[in-house]
Parts: sequence; structure tokens; C-alpha cells
Amino acid sequence: MIPLKDDSPSALQPAVTLSLIAACAVVFLWQRSLDAAASRQAVAALGAIPAVLLTDARLPSDLQWIPRAATPFTSMFLHGGWMHLLGNMLFLWIYGDNVEDALGHARYLAFYLLCGIAALFAQALSNPASPYPIIGASGAISGVLGAYLVLFPKARVLTLVLLPFYATTLRMPAVLLLLLWFAVQLISDLAVPGGGAGAGVAFRAHIGGFLTGLILAPLFKRRDPQRL
Repeated sequence: MIPLKDDSPSALQPAVTLSLIAACAVVFLWQRSLDAAASRQAVAALGAIPAVLLTDARLPSDLQWIPRAATPFTSMFLHGGWMHLLGNMLFLWIYGDNVEDALGHARYLAFYLLCGIAALFAQALSNPASPYPIIGASGAISGVLGAYLVLFPKARVLTLVLLPFYATTLRMPAVLLLLLWFAVQLISDLAVPGGGAGAGVAFRAHIGGFLTGLILAPLFKRRDPQRL
């Protein structure tokens, strides 16, 4: 099921959402401009490696481009391929503008980054000795999905449903669509050893980000009289 459009209007211009999409796109184009070896080095240097963050492991000196404490932030802007990037940006565009409208620009940016960090550590703590970089915006975007569920429970989302030899569009309640998405993450986490790390998908990051979004959204929501 692929979301195409929601029916919740936004009063604010989604400046932060658009900036995040642009930043991810620019970083990905930079990744694509590198040769294969340099691209792997960039992912190792700028991705978040659990063993480097949580144990005494250290990267070789030629890959210590930034302090290790900065990699949870830089990792959110790296992606492993076109489908990884486009899928994440689609979800961010569909849901992010409304969440930004409800939180305000500055709070939304802080919320997004906090969800991304929480998602990263939800994955990393499940295997702290892992030497493999965690990259992608999906953990932070999962937090946006959790916030959307809390803030816009009555919204409906135009969804492309793809089945074998058949495709259609449906207007689905956002609550149902997002709970189905979360159920898929839970089932996938149970089905794939290591929280999806072996499959190249950080399901525990998705779960951690989503739950963080559920918790933080009411705290970050704007309280001005106009919104109320």
C-alpha cells in the first residue's frame, strides 16, 4: 500500500519538510557522484555504526571524518539507493507537512531529529557490537507517522493498493493505514533475525521512531489559541 495524498489541509508552508527532502536529495546525488569505493567510505564515515557509538571500537583514522557523536545526525541524510530515498521522501511529503503545521517549524525540526536519534538507538542497542552502518531517514520519518496518527486520527489517505495482477486506489482512514504499517514492522522484526539488520532493513528503528513520535507529538504540539 503506497500513500498518494491525504485530505488534511495545512496552513503553514512546510518549509522544514521541503528542506529535509532537499537535503536528503542533495546528499544522495553527492553519494551517486562518488565511485563505488568512495561511496562505501562515505557511508562508513558518516553512517551510524553501533560498535563505534556503543563500544570501544573505532574507525580507521582515514574514515574519522567527523566526531562519532555527530554520526546519528549525518546518518539520517544518507540513503542506500533510489528506492530507499524515494520511498522515504514520499512518506515524509505525505505526512510531514501536516505534522509541521501542528508543531510549528522549529519544534517540528527538533521533533524530527529526536525521533531519528531514538530510532537509531532502538536499532543499535539491539546489537551494539554490529560493525554495519545504519543509514536513512526512515527512523525519523517513522516518528512523523506516529505523530500523524496522534494529531490527525480522522484524516483519510488516498492509497495505491498493489496486488498480484491488480491495482486500485482507496481512501483509507489514516488510523487504519498507519496501524497496518506498524503491524508490518512488528511482524517483520519478529520474522527477521537481528531486527532486520540481516535483511538490510532496520525494523527496530522504525518501531522505535514510531513509538517516540506517539509519545512526543502531544508534548511538541503548538498551544496557541488559534490552533486550539
